[in-house]
Amino acid sequence: MRQLNLCRTATLVTAALACVAHPGFAKPADFWTTLQTGANSFNATPPDQAYFEALAETGATWTRLVFSKWAGAGPDFLIGDAGAYTALPAQDLTILRGVLDAADAAGIKVVVTPLTLPGARWTQHNDGTFDDRLWSDPAFASQAAAFWRDLAAELTGHPAIVAYNILNEPAPERMTDLIENGPLDDHRAWQAAQTGTPRDLPAFYNQVIAAIRSVDPDMPVMVDAGFFGNPRALATWPGPLEDDNILYAIHMYEPYGATAAGNMQRDEPLPYPRIVSTYDGAGLTWDAAAVAAHLDLAFDWAAQHDIPARRMVLGEFGCMRRWADCGTYLTDVLDAIEPHGAHWAYYAFREDEWDGMDYEIPPSFPPGRFHHLTEQGKADTISRDGPLMDILRARISD
Repeated sequence: MRQLNLCRTATLVTAALACVAHPGFAKPADFWTTLQTGANSFNATPPDQAYFEALAETGATWTRLVFSKWAGAGPDFLIGDAGAYTALPAQDLTILRGVLDAADAAGIKVVVTPLTLPGARWTQHNDGTFDDRLWSDPAFASQAAAFWRDLAAELTGHPAIVAYNILNEPAPERMTDLIENGPLDDHRAWQAAQTGTPRDLPAFYNQVIAAIRSVDPDMPVMVDAGFFGNPRALATWPGPLEDDNILYAIHMYEPYGATAAGNMQRDEPLPYPRIVSTYDGAGLTWDAAAVAAHLDLAFDWAAQHDIPARRMVLGEFGCMRRWADCGTYLTDVLDAIEPHGAHWAYYAFREDEWDGMDYEIPPSFPPGRFHHLTEQGKADTISRDGPLMDILRARISD
C-alpha cells in the first residue's frame, strides 16, 4: 500500500518518523528549493486522476488545491460549519484523501488551500456577504487554529502535499476604512494600529502555525498577503513570521478593472496597457513597468528581511481569456516575476464551473457553449487549443 496508508494507521509520532524514513521520501520543504510552476485548482467537484494527469502534461509540477467548493457532510466542506467548528467530518476527509492520492499518482504536488475558515466563510458561499467574524472575534482565530491542527494531524506525511496554505486571500482590511491601493503610508499606519487585535494578520498566522507545528513540525506553510493577496499588504508587515519554514504568497490581478470578468461586460473593454486607475493616491497608467513595480513591493520587503526568492510565491494571476489584451498582460506578469526566481501558479486549470480564465480554451469559444457542453456531460469535447495556453506552457518549468 502507499505510504499514506502506513501513516494513517500509526500514531502521529510513529507515522511522522515512518514517513520521513520511507524510501524515496523527501521532506516537503525540499520541493521548494528549485523553481516550481503550476496552476490553481478551484473545481466544484473533486478532481480525479485524469485531471491531474492532464495538468502534469502541461509541465506543471504543483497545484493550489481548493476543496471548499466540494459538497460535504455539512454546509462547509471539511469544517462542518464555519460558524462553530468542532471536528473534521470523516466523510469529507475520505474525499480529500482520495483526491490527494489521485494527485500523487499523477505526479502532481499539492498545496492544500481553503477558501473558508471558521468565522470566514467564502463570500460566494455566504450570500455574497463578506464574513468578517474571523477578523473581529478572537474566538474564531482559536477555532481556525484548532481546524488546522486537526487537519495537519490527519494529513501529515502524505506524499502529495508540499505545503498548507492557511487561507486563500485573507482580507482583515476589508471592513475597515483602509483603501486597498491607497497611499502605502496609510497601509503601514493601519497595520501598526492592528497590533494585538483580531485584524493583526501576522499574529493570526503565528497562532495557526503554532497549532500546525504541534502535530507536524516539517510541512511548509504558505501564507497569503492581506487585502486578497495584495503585494502592498505584505510590504507593510513589520517583519517575517516567527516560523522559518514559510512561503510568502502574493496574487496579481491588477489593474482589476481590466483583468476581471466585469470588464467583458463593457461595450468597449478597458485596454491594457493604457488603463488608468487610482493607485497610491494618484492616477497610474498600467503597463509592463507598472506591473513590475507593483509586484516588486513584495520582493523588496523580502530582500529587506533576508527572505530568499525560493520562499516567495505568486500564488495566483490571470485575466479573462476573451479579453483581447490578456496575452499581453500574462506576458508582462511573467516577465516581471521571472527575474525574481519565485514560484508561481496561474489561475486556473480546467475549472469545471467557469471558463473565464481557462487558457486552453480559445478566446473565440463562447461561454454559453462551455456551459451547455459541461451540463450535457460533454466537457471532453470542448476545444483546448487556445493560444493563451501556449504563453504559459513556454514559461512552465519541466
